[in-house]
Amino acid sequence: MTTATLTAPAPTAKAPPPGRNWTTPALVVLLAGTAVLYLWNITASGWGNSYYAAATQAGAQSWTAWLFGGLDAGGVITVDKPPAALWVSGLFARAFGFSSWTVLAPQAIEGVLAVWLLYATVKRTSGAVAGLIAGAALAVTPVAVLMFRFNLPDALLVLLMVAAAYCTVRALEKGSGRWLALAGVAVGFAFLAKMGQALLVLPAFTAAYLLAAPTTLPKRLLHLLGAGLAVVVSAGWFIALVELWPRESRPYIGGSDNDSLWELAMGYNGLGRIFGGRGGGGVIAGGGNANLGFGGETGIGRLFGASMGAEISWLLPAALVGMLAGLWFTRRLPRTDRTRAALVLWGLWVLGNGVVFSFMSGITHPYYTVAVAPGVAALVAIAGREMWRGREHLPVRVALATMVAAAGFWGFALLQRFGEWLPALRWVVAALTVLVATAVVMGVRRVAALALATSVLSTAAFGVATAATPHGGSIPMSGPPSYAGDGGMGGGPMGATSAELTDLLKATTGTWAAATMSAQGAANLSLDSGKAVIGIGGWSGGDPAPTLEEFRQYVADGRIGYFVSGGGMGGGPRGDSEITEWVAANYEATTIGGATVYKLG
Repeated sequence: MTTATLTAPAPTAKAPPPGRNWTTPALVVLLAGTAVLYLWNITASGWGNSYYAAATQAGAQSWTAWLFGGLDAGGVITVDKPPAALWVSGLFARAFGFSSWTVLAPQAIEGVLAVWLLYATVKRTSGAVAGLIAGAALAVTPVAVLMFRFNLPDALLVLLMVAAAYCTVRALEKGSGRWLALAGVAVGFAFLAKMGQALLVLPAFTAAYLLAAPTTLPKRLLHLLGAGLAVVVSAGWFIALVELWPRESRPYIGGSDNDSLWELAMGYNGLGRIFGGRGGGGVIAGGGNANLGFGGETGIGRLFGASMGAEISWLLPAALVGMLAGLWFTRRLPRTDRTRAALVLWGLWVLGNGVVFSFMSGITHPYYTVAVAPGVAALVAIAGREMWRGREHLPVRVALATMVAAAGFWGFALLQRFGEWLPALRWVVAALTVLVATAVVMGVRRVAALALATSVLSTAAFGVATAATPHGGSIPMSGPPSYAGDGGMGGGPMGATSAELTDLLKATTGTWAAATMSAQGAANLSLDSGKAVIGIGGWSGGDPAPTLEEFRQYVADGRIGYFVSGGGMGGGPRGDSEITEWVAANYEATTIGGATVYKLG
């Protein structure tokens, strides 16, 4: 009895005649469909996340705020993330005017580019069909639909990580140190989008290159060293810029304990996210927090649980089956085999991100799992395509049928959680899964398209439902309107400022129309009035910016019009504020539109 193995793809005998190449039109359809999915009625979400929308507004008004990711155009404090995503949206707003569309559209465009790059990456190792499948699977993954229609840094993060994967695959083809260095540059800039999360793919790139690059081991190690230096330089230049820039001439780095971007990367947005504890002036939630918006309980099943399951796990079981089967069936191929290298790269991408998200005990949100989506999509496409090529062997057909069954039955299980939404869909998926998996095992040849449709039907339906649902607040979640909850922290659109208060702020002429003890409240005031507003204490309410002395000087110089307190602005400080006490002791309060307002100066 012989053991089934997969072989390398046979070279194409000749190029298809003119007009016979269907993959280019198919790619155009894929990208056009993705653009429609991500851009259609995108402004229904209003400002999306008002905190980042206000930072985009600030960047459109002030180049200093744009460079550092300032929350306000006056330059008091930055958002609690690095500014790369805001560089894109800020330039977009400057070019086309500040609006809901210019706030949200950059992420949609980044999503379309990510789908295209994933197609191009997978195509280089497994052909155009696999590339199209991978791109389509990414496009309809619910958490990808959510993030590419919303203004959070994750969209740019994913685009840059996929760009790094493309460069790594190019490097693998001829053992190119130059392409590997470009991968390092992409990861470095991804670090400037969301810091340490960008580094989770480095083990995957390193292992794939060490394993399969067609050059000697010393050269592989040298190339990896060069790529590592490229990561350091492409991320470190901005960290150095922040450290060298005079502190009095730039905003305070929000979320840090000592006005340092490096400390922010290592603390609040680094080890604090993984291990919990304190960071950025606030307590980081522990892993035992069962709130859906914070990831639920830690553990190996977290990605499949109530919090993250509907975001990312639809095709995850099929991807894991495909990865294991593919690695087994390619175990006897040469070291430089590109199919196995791709399985290693994308497999470690999924495992690396997945394990960290499953066990991290600091602040964790379900939408973080969008970083897993390209790996899942690529694994399903590559393994599915290669096993379809080897379907003359019964063990390969069984593995392929298992992939179909894993996708179909897990999709059925996830749909069960949303029983009142399209209740017939899960039974259609279950019936098709039984039919198609059986046909695959039996060797029915014309079942490929039906197998693909069965595998992605559940996730595609949930992804379309996500696109049809407006999202807002701090922790958006996927799904139809009746299920896309607020995650316990403002998933719906933020409350509007009263017209009376808005008009009052619009009439101001100082650097800041107002100050308030809430970053989200400041964001809403700024968005509604078009004026800069200080969010004292930053996102957590605990950042020392501005200090009482700085605030008093701003008031003495006539640079702040009003202090706004109350009115349900959201967020709020953690503990009593000496600034609030000072304002209350020295100025008279009035009530405007439900908010307590002090006229300063």
